[in-house]
Amino acid sequence: MKPKKQWLLGVVLLLILPLILSACQAKRSTAPVIKRPYQKSEFIMGTICTLSIYNKGKKAVLDKGFARIHKSDNQASLTKKNTELDKINQNAGIRPVKVSADMWPMVEKAMYYSKNSAGAFDMSIGAITNLWKIGLPGARVPSQEEIDQALPLVDYHDVQLNAKKRTVYLTKKGMRLDFGGIAKGYIADQVREVFKKNGITTAVINLGGNIVVMGHSPVGKNKPWNVGVQNPLAARGKALGVIPEKNVSIVTAGIYEQYLKVNEHRYIYLMDMNTGYPYENNLAGVTIVSPKSVDGDALSNAAFNKGVKGGLAYINNKHRQNIQAIFVTKDKQIYLTNGLKKKFKLNTGNGYRLGDPTKLTGNE
Repeated sequence: MKPKKQWLLGVVLLLILPLILSACQAKRSTAPVIKRPYQKSEFIMGTICTLSIYNKGKKAVLDKGFARIHKSDNQASLTKKNTELDKINQNAGIRPVKVSADMWPMVEKAMYYSKNSAGAFDMSIGAITNLWKIGLPGARVPSQEEIDQALPLVDYHDVQLNAKKRTVYLTKKGMRLDFGGIAKGYIADQVREVFKKNGITTAVINLGGNIVVMGHSPVGKNKPWNVGVQNPLAARGKALGVIPEKNVSIVTAGIYEQYLKVNEHRYIYLMDMNTGYPYENNLAGVTIVSPKSVDGDALSNAAFNKGVKGGLAYINNKHRQNIQAIFVTKDKQIYLTNGLKKKFKLNTGNGYRLGDPTKLTGNE
């Protein structure tokens, strides 16, 4: 019996030893954090995307991050021919289209939030956005007749997904999917995974309104990033306040971004699927703080649809998922979900003030 015990002990040691060695190697391979990042920017997906890496010797990973962005853009772009999304839309009312395993999780997320938000986010909004083309060449105000014809084609219930076959079928001719409200978030998460696989622990991924902060701030060990919350009434990069965060996504949807101005009227890029027109409520911007950017992207659109009161209730119900929100109105009031009330720090002198959610009427 004794030799058997020694044999078993030897097997256990052989199994444990590689784990110890790999753990030591992983610890040694972690690149030190530097204060001045390696940085690269490109204009893609209709916006400026900037990747910043704070790990020493990891500059080459920037190109891998942008390769991932281009890969997904070539799958889900509405402005390019023969993308997977284009094939889905071209075959509306004709046949199901199989999509790649790489794109399928985004399709499922788009359906999930279409259902979860009761259509406040609707993956089939493309028939309407294709008329307006806000942020794209040929942007215009469509006729009421065109809008009336397109509205019946906006209904996520008419999108059929087959998970086993990985197919998407739009049951009515003329239907169009539009992933503009979720794609950047999904891609930001994919870039983060590329960074992780390449030993990146500290970085900032900024896909034009979708920001992911990885690790702690390079200012000091375990120091959070002070993430600025976009002022939706000012140019990009102007913050109305800050929140200290680590390893989160911050997504802002607002009136400061893409819009169409006709006869002094500003039409924003966020569409109301009930009217076929851009939203005309009192919201100037919605910022979602969440572990994953794909959730923040979809929820920023859904919350905008629900307005301040409905949006607060909707996002407060997601506190167990560590999802929070900041609502900013055109009259410069700020409303916070419960989890941010002690974290958010308002910048002084910008005219904004914290609003009282108990006084909301539902018409904001």
